[in-house]
Amino acid sequence: MDWPLLEPLPENDRRAVLAAARRRKYGKGEIVFHEGDPADSLHLVLSGHLAIQVSTPDGERATLNVLSPGAHVGELALLPGAPAHQRSASVVALEPAETLVLSTAVFRELCEQNPQIERLLVELMAARIRELSARLVEALYTGLDRRLYRCLLSLAEVYGSGSANPVIPLTQEQLADLVGGTRPSVNQILQRLLDQHVIDLGRGKVTVLDLAALRRKSGD
Repeated sequence: MDWPLLEPLPENDRRAVLAAARRRKYGKGEIVFHEGDPADSLHLVLSGHLAIQVSTPDGERATLNVLSPGAHVGELALLPGAPAHQRSASVVALEPAETLVLSTAVFRELCEQNPQIERLLVELMAARIRELSARLVEALYTGLDRRLYRCLLSLAEVYGSGSANPVIPLTQEQLADLVGGTRPSVNQILQRLLDQHVIDLGRGKVTVLDLAALRRKSGD
């Protein structure tokens, strides 16, 4: 498994971090952690897919992102003063999944043994700022159609594993959450893609039939 997060560290430090983490397994639908829980660990996604979800003002849950193997979540736990921090979102397993869990206490011990490992904090925050900035720009200046095309492309890569016709096992409501649109608006766009034979729609899933056409529509 390649961990982009750990790439800035020397090989010995990467091994030390991975050796200090403990494995956790989750069944489909199981909560990795709840929004509002104490922030006490970082999770590295080893297998499966995880959804990041937040509570909306009307009490519903909105899906903000889908994480695949090699990704990470919960980095606020490693910041100074983390015991006072709370999880800003919930994370749920969309299928059987496994993570490597690095607790705050263990991370502190590693940093005391080798201060270079603290470089992870800089990388974590820089990566998160870049991600949030990109999403803000897209939300402000990119139309819903193109946001959905790009989201489908990204998810096709996440779930595709080299498949010519990747299947994205997400509902239209979840897709609407991911692109910041309403379900009816997203459904209209999906129906147009269906009519153009770019995708096929099933219960709780989207199958991409023409990746090249979807890529052209996204402008990528």
